[in-house]
Amino acid sequence: MTLWNSIRIALVALRLNAFRSFLTMLGIIIGIASVIVMVSVSSGAKLAVENFINSLGTNMLLIRPGAGMFGGRRSEAGTDAPFTERDVRAIHKQFDFIDGISGSVNDNAPVIAGNNNWQTQITGVHVDYTTIRGWNIEQGRNFTEREVKSGGKAAILGQTVARELFKGDPALGARIRIKNVPFRVIGILESKGQASFGRDQDDLVIIPISTARMRVTGRTSRTVSDDAGTIMVSINRHVDIKRAQRELQEFLRKYRNITPGAQDDFSVNNLAEFIQARNETQNTLGLLLTATGAIALIVGGIGIMNIMLVSVTERTKEIGLRLAVGARRRDILAQFLVEAVALCMVGSLVGVVIGLGSDFLIDHFSELPVLVNVPIIFIAILSAACVGIFFGFYPARKASMMNPIDALRYE
Repeated sequence: MTLWNSIRIALVALRLNAFRSFLTMLGIIIGIASVIVMVSVSSGAKLAVENFINSLGTNMLLIRPGAGMFGGRRSEAGTDAPFTERDVRAIHKQFDFIDGISGSVNDNAPVIAGNNNWQTQITGVHVDYTTIRGWNIEQGRNFTEREVKSGGKAAILGQTVARELFKGDPALGARIRIKNVPFRVIGILESKGQASFGRDQDDLVIIPISTARMRVTGRTSRTVSDDAGTIMVSINRHVDIKRAQRELQEFLRKYRNITPGAQDDFSVNNLAEFIQARNETQNTLGLLLTATGAIALIVGGIGIMNIMLVSVTERTKEIGLRLAVGARRRDILAQFLVEAVALCMVGSLVGVVIGLGSDFLIDHFSELPVLVNVPIIFIAILSAACVGIFFGFYPARKASMMNPIDALRYE
């Protein structure tokens, strides 16, 4: 008997018992679909985190007031003495491996240009901010040191803000108002697109940090008048980032008069630590997904073995007749083995369709990032075929080893 004949007979047998076949395949269908959905969401989340980290830069350190917690350390940023302009200057002066340093204070506010307005994030920064973040200014220029120190009313717009406020008209050099304070647009940032979980990186306005404190975020909400917020430091790429982190921590402990053994009232976060933590999380999640998929396929395989044993029992006379008229034992073995593999393959294909459909619905109706992992789909289908061979071999062998005379007399 040829392989094609075995496949044809297997598909006829599945069609004759369509509902039973569907129930048998249900474990495979659910297992394959769930693995595809979980891997797609996991891959999407991984890509979103990578994009976010890349948008910050891996050679950057974040210095925040408050006792931080990462990798076993306490974390509650912003609850202790804030960093000030004096602190920014002291840090920059102390270390020659610092390529750039900038404070960052944020607020949400409406921005108005003519009859158009747009609610967006206002970020007050120093001159080095765009260099630290790796952001290019597509049109215009960056702030000058004089504008930052004097509280200049200059603004750099993200692409989304420029589009919404000016509707295609030139934005460079135009006047805008932020909380009724007039600003002149001196630059337009290059488009950066979506970041993690759909956040628009182009939806912001950058202004000098001194102007932000005095005119936008307000002094009344701050414990010091020259609050620097979160300090971002870019480290020379030829310097080990962990060594720079340790030296910064040691310096800040002395600078802020923290006694030996006392808890830090600040945190210095290394983005490489976030990457390492993300990789560890992804590895753990990958193991869980593998275990979940394996369990689902094993359960489905046991169901297939059970139904194949029932099928062998029901078709005992048919097997005896085939053996009596000259069918070889390997033909019987191949026939039932192909039926088991066909059950798994059809179930896996249905599972793939359901999984991809679920991915589409999740991507369309939720904010979860979804990334279809094509190799996983082929691995899932191949795994289903292997399950069919493994769990179908025993029933197929049992059928092929029957005695033709006993099989013909079976009632």
